[in-house]
Amino acid sequence: MSRAIVQLFHFGWQQALSCLFPVVIFASLALTQVIPLPFLPRYDWLLLICLLMQWLMLRSGLETKDELKVITLFHIIGLALELFKVHMGSWSYPEEGYSKVFGVPLYSGFMYASVASYLCQAWRRLEVELIKWPSLWAVVPLAAAIYLNFFTHHFWIDVRWWLSGLVILVFWQSWVSYEVNGSRYRMPLALSFVLIGFFIWIAENIATYFGAWKYPNQTEAWSLVHLGKVSSWLLLVIVSFLIVAVLKQIKGDSSGKVKSHAS
Repeated sequence: MSRAIVQLFHFGWQQALSCLFPVVIFASLALTQVIPLPFLPRYDWLLLICLLMQWLMLRSGLETKDELKVITLFHIIGLALELFKVHMGSWSYPEEGYSKVFGVPLYSGFMYASVASYLCQAWRRLEVELIKWPSLWAVVPLAAAIYLNFFTHHFWIDVRWWLSGLVILVFWQSWVSYEVNGSRYRMPLALSFVLIGFFIWIAENIATYFGAWKYPNQTEAWSLVHLGKVSSWLLLVIVSFLIVAVLKQIKGDSSGKVKSHAS
C-alpha cells in the first residue's frame, strides 16, 4: 500500500508539472476576474500573460523548440475552431478587448495550445510509449474527420458517435505505456482519452465560472457545463493526441517512441 501511495504521489507530481501552462491560464482567469486591471481590457492582459508564459517556458528549458512548434500548430487549429463556433453562436466572449478578431480574443488559442503543452510535457516526463499503434493511413483520416465534424455538424448530421465507434475499433488493441519513478505501467489508449477528456470538462467548468467564455445558457448566470460536452472534449483530445503522436512518429523522437508491437 505504501508503495502504491508513493507511486501515486510521483505520478501526480509529474502530471502537475506537465499542467504548468494550463494552471497559469486558470490562475490568470481567476485573478483578472477579481483584480482591477489598468490600461488594457481583461482579454488583452490574458493574451500578454499567455505570451509571457510561453516565452518563459521556452527560455527556461521547460519547453523545447519542437514542442513550441506543436503548440503553435494547436493554437492555429484552436483559433480557427473558435472563430467558427463563435460565429455560429455556440458560445461567446462578451467582454471588450483590442485583441479580439471577429468576436474572438486571441488568448483563446492558448487554451487549446495548453492542452498540447500538457500532452507534450507528459509525454516527455513520463517517457510515454505507444503499443500496437495503428497505421498512419487509419490515424490521419480519423483525426481529420473528427476535426471536420466540429464544423460540418452545423450544416449536416452530427456523426460524433460514429466517429467514437471508429476510435474504439481503430485503437482496440492500442495501449499507452508510461514510467513512474522507475516502474512502467500501461493502460488502454481509449481509457486515457476518456480520462483526459473528463478532466478537461472539469477545467471547462472552472474556466466558464471565471468568465473565459460563456455558453448561451450561462449569459444570465453561471451554470454547470452540460455533461454531454465531455464527448466533444473527448474527440478534441483524440485529435490532439493523434497529432502529437503522428508528429513524434515522423520526427522519430527518442523521448516518445511509438511501438507497433506489444512490449
